[in-house]
Amino acid sequence: MARGQYLADFEIFVMAALAHLGEDAYGMTIRQEIESRSGRSVAIGAVYATLERLNAKGYVRFHTSDPRPMQGGRARKHACLTALGKRVLDEATDMLFRMLPNPSASKGVR
Repeated sequence: MARGQYLADFEIFVMAALAHLGEDAYGMTIRQEIESRSGRSVAIGAVYATLERLNAKGYVRFHTSDPRPMQGGRARKHACLTALGKRVLDEATDMLFRMLPNPSASKGVR
């Protein structure tokens, strides 16, 4: 991975949530996905700030949905990984798995 492409843990969480959610990825669903999978409480502002940072790096792109079909329905700003974002996420998770101890060798050892 080239210098400057390393991801912080929360960036990995957001990008992994995008990968899981696909077309349903927008601020609130990303927050809920991270909270349900990690058990970690997440501020919605942190999600939006991280999405903007990932967009500036070229890892995420946005598109706006049509307004929801209800009285006062609003459009949503959806996010998805770019090809570069997918590659960087794969590299980051591969690197993380290489750093972790072998789960079968460390069972019961803490």
